Amino acid sequence: MDNEVRSVKRVVAGERAVDGAGVRLVRVLGRNEVDDFDPFLLLDAFDSHDPDDYIKGFPWHPHRGIETVTYLVAGKIEHGDSLGNKGVITDGSCQWMTGGGGIVHQEMPQASPRMLGLQLWLNLPKADKLAPPAYRDLTPDKIPLVERDGFTVSVIAGEFDGVKGATGGDYVTMQLLDVSLGAGRDFLLPTDPKATVFLYIMEGDGECGAPAQKVPTRRAVLFNPGAQLHAKAGPSGMRFVTFAARPLGEPIAWGGPIVMNTEDEIRQAFKELKEGTFIR
Repeated sequence: MDNEVRSVKRVVAGERAVDGAGVRLVRVLGRNEVDDFDPFLLLDAFDSHDPDDYIKGFPWHPHRGIETVTYLVAGKIEHGDSLGNKGVITDGSCQWMTGGGGIVHQEMPQASPRMLGLQLWLNLPKADKLAPPAYRDLTPDKIPLVERDGFTVSVIAGEFDGVKGATGGDYVTMQLLDVSLGAGRDFLLPTDPKATVFLYIMEGDGECGAPAQKVPTRRAVLFNPGAQLHAKAGPSGMRFVTFAARPLGEPIAWGGPIVMNTEDEIRQAFKELKEGTFIR
């Protein structure tokens, strides 16, 4: 397996959904995919030139037991949380938030020429479900850009070609890369053989895996075990984001924006929300 190129296990298109106060998006990964994609719980993709699709935003809501990673390629999102953080995510920025034991926040997209990005929910291990909530603002100047002949890689998390990214993850070690390939170019990425590895194609199309499988735009591609990921851009090039982390293999109890290990823990969280003791 030392040099084995991963084959394609699943290609997921996701479903159109409306979330928050009326935001139109594509729910690429959700509850039906959690077993295969562990420790990744959810992936929402958004790409719109119409502010009516997203301007109502995501008003104040709670999280516990997970981390949310919002990567914005283009657009503007104002945010705030119960820790007192306030700010704006803009082109090329990433908001990495640890919900941990409990946080309440809001995300309010602002009218922009284009709103393009992703939000990932990353599960927290049982031992860290109630970790102190935290927030990282990863601005473009903190995200290294690796340029090679035929492709560029933004190293958001983890490491690529000896370059360390903006973060690595405190509780789940994750690699997160934004890859842009020129037309017909190949990309080979060494991967942890024990990690769950997938990519999401934001623009363009191409081939993935070995044997090569053609994949259209706006698809998530989950790979079987192996030591390398291979992708090749089609004639119009391809831009995709890769995700890699070792699975947790723990039970999952899902209560909307709260993800714990047992139903009792979910009931306790909503009891605390009702009683005003959710924020610790």
